[in-house]
Amino acid sequence: MTQTNTSEMNPREKKLLDTGSAESTSTVPQFSPQVDIWENEKGLTVVADMPGVSAEGLNIDLNDNALTIHGHVTSPHEDRKIIAQEFEVGDFYRQFKLSDDIDKEAITAAIKDGVLTVTLPKQAPAQPRKITVVTA
Repeated sequence: MTQTNTSEMNPREKKLLDTGSAESTSTVPQFSPQVDIWENEKGLTVVADMPGVSAEGLNIDLNDNALTIHGHVTSPHEDRKIIAQEFEVGDFYRQFKLSDDIDKEAITAAIKDGVLTVTLPKQAPAQPRKITVVTA
């Protein structure tokens, strides 16, 4: 019988967003979603774990090379008396600085079963071309 590392089998707990010394105006906790990022020759793929977030509760913005992901989760049982609660309701927030290699006009995103996938295609390299010279 082989021994396994049990810490690898335990799910990670939600990590509260560290706002540092900044004050927050949010009335709900904010969490930093766990992400995986892959790169290939075509671009980058960001996969974020955002359980309970629907497409309607998700905002993804691009401003000055900063990609901001914000997802809102509401309690699915607001009309019921809570006996025990382990699922925390709150917002997910994560921000990434993008390089100039990313084609910002071609970014796409999809969410399915609480997993957000953001595709960040790389810009095509400049193709060699002949420059026509005209008489001024």
